[in-house]
Amino acid sequence: MDYGKFKYESDMKAREARRNQANTQLKEIRFRLKIDDHDYETKKGHVVRFLSAGDKVKTMIMFRGREQSRPEMGVRLLQRLAEDVVEFGTVESMPKQDGRNMVMVLAPTKKKSDAKQEQRKGRSSSRSKTVDEAS
Repeated sequence: MDYGKFKYESDMKAREARRNQANTQLKEIRFRLKIDDHDYETKKGHVVRFLSAGDKVKTMIMFRGREQSRPEMGVRLLQRLAEDVVEFGTVESMPKQDGRNMVMVLAPTKKKSDAKQEQRKGRSSSRSKTVDEAS
């Protein structure tokens, strides 16, 4: 094998490795203790979107005034969220009080690189469908 071919193949392997490498980000969602059902569902949808994209999610409940004397209600809300998104992610750190806020971190079940590959496959299959429909 000549050196040019070897160098080309090693460059292609390195390029593919860089393409599959992905940095996970930490996204943040903030709740209030007295959240309405529709608002909760909207924020839960954002959490699901972040987790399915392969990012970690930091959920935070902000307590104000007398709400600070009821941290068990915050734990209950965060546990409800964790149960609702169990197929997309798992609890990385349990709810803990941090001053006026309660924080919990959710980690995705699939890696970011796997999520990116899935998106690429979805795009390529939808493109091929539109090409077939056009002809």
